[in-house]
Amino acid sequence: MGRIYVGPTSLYALGQVGELDLLESLDGRLVVPRVVERQVTTEPARSALESFLDETDVSTAVPDAAHEQAVEVVGIDEGTHEAAMLAGVVAHVDPNDRYAVAVVSEDRRVRRLAEGLGGAVTSSFGVVARAAAEDKYLSRSQARRIVRRIDANGIQMTGEMRSQAVGAVGE
Repeated sequence: MGRIYVGPTSLYALGQVGELDLLESLDGRLVVPRVVERQVTTEPARSALESFLDETDVSTAVPDAAHEQAVEVVGIDEGTHEAAMLAGVVAHVDPNDRYAVAVVSEDRRVRRLAEGLGGAVTSSFGVVARAAAEDKYLSRSQARRIVRRIDANGIQMTGEMRSQAVGAVGE
């Protein structure tokens, strides 16, 4: 995978439970645009994000030309985190490689738009499942506890969604 644009909802979800480092299990260059970073204002997610950005090689760049194109094509407001993330998709999408660019977000609208533009999408729960599958130091039971903590800390899931998230980690 090429670039992975992480949205504020996923940064909040993982940051609230102190698990932002799980993003490093993804295969690609993490990108957290400045406008996205500014959206995470709630503690402890804010402090966790600041530490994560200080300690991890994360890009903040959003290509200007793609930003303008995303605003025009998708019809979203300029200067928003949605515009920055979708600009990343526009800039790096490859019709021959579905995983050239991805978006990590809990926001259904952003996920649908990113998919429509040709990007791959996942959520904080997908990040946890990936980390459990890839990291020999993160057991499936630990991953299930992380999913439950995320759910308890504000990213509310329906019973079906929770079952799917916990099930994906348990496979």
